[in-house]
Amino acid sequence: MTDRLMSKAATMEIPIHGNGDSRRLPEDDGLEQDLQQVMVSGPNLNETSIVSGGYGGTAEGIIPTSSIQGQSPGGRRGAPGSLLPSHPPHGPLISPSPSAASRIARQAAAASSSSGPNLHQPHPNPALTGEEATRGIAVEKFDVVKKWGINTYKCTKQLLSERFGRGSRTVDLELETQIELLRDTKRKYECVLALARALTGHFYSLVQTQHALADAFSDLSQKSPELQEEFGYNAETQKLLCKNGETLLGAVNFFVSSINTLVNKTMEDTLMTVKHYETARLEYDAYRTDLEELNLGPRDAGTLCRLDVAQANFQAHRVKYEKLRGDVAVKLKFLEENKVKVMHKQLLLFHNAISAYFAGNQQQLEQSLKQFSVKLKSPGADKPSWLEEQ
Repeated sequence: MTDRLMSKAATMEIPIHGNGDSRRLPEDDGLEQDLQQVMVSGPNLNETSIVSGGYGGTAEGIIPTSSIQGQSPGGRRGAPGSLLPSHPPHGPLISPSPSAASRIARQAAAASSSSGPNLHQPHPNPALTGEEATRGIAVEKFDVVKKWGINTYKCTKQLLSERFGRGSRTVDLELETQIELLRDTKRKYECVLALARALTGHFYSLVQTQHALADAFSDLSQKSPELQEEFGYNAETQKLLCKNGETLLGAVNFFVSSINTLVNKTMEDTLMTVKHYETARLEYDAYRTDLEELNLGPRDAGTLCRLDVAQANFQAHRVKYEKLRGDVAVKLKFLEENKVKVMHKQLLLFHNAISAYFAGNQQQLEQSLKQFSVKLKSPGADKPSWLEEQ
């Protein structure tokens, strides 16, 4: 039908009046209606049908499209100004069979069930999630700073009250005495350590001087034939003293290393625990004072709430204080035992080595080092090898 209309429109002649106006013929009106129908609804689809059931299905589900084109979605026929054609459909109206209708319904239900949940699935907004996480971190940091500020204020107030004699503090006399004794012992051991290091430095210089003097005597013995024997004796003596001095230097270095470990590691670790204990004691007294002030005040609804919070804080800091007090007592006991054991060994080594060196007893000096398992380093032990340097 489309080919017939297009060929007809291409071959028709339009007569023109003398004044240039065209004359409309009755057949032009029919052609215009046919062209409008073709442009709106396409070619004639009355002969087209929709077959349900897919390829190779039976003919019992055939629905002619003319039955669909003649009605609007509400069941009414198209109006003159609508997109739907106004003329009645051509051909008979065929309704689908019950089996075809049920098959179409099942297919529609399956399609809606497979795509339905995905249409309503919520999608999180990444920007909103990141903003909420940032806000949560900021709130958490603010709470930490707030707690720190309140705790610092209470502890500073308690410390100033103790310094000016207006506040009370918790005192454990036995433990405080042991802590003061430990601090005094540490100061004295630091003095001994400094003197031992000074002795090591001076003695190392002495050994180096003796070594240089021995080399000088040996050189002069070769260049002075008339004094060769005398220079040779002195060179051998200085070399022997240098060797014994290096042995004694190894013993003194071992003594210094042991004292340094005892003072700067063992005692320092115990004093660090003591500092934590003193901080816990100050916090405990601060919250104890706060609780006592609230107990002396009026009892209203707000005060009772604050009293419960103060009681909980007081109990928490009390548990912390008692735990650290027990830790300090245990560490002080073990430190005292370790100090006695270490110093007994080191003082005996120092005495035997010094006595043997100045007595000139080389065998006793070496025996003292073997007794305490002191290993001497060779002169080039600290220098890296050629392969390590490469």
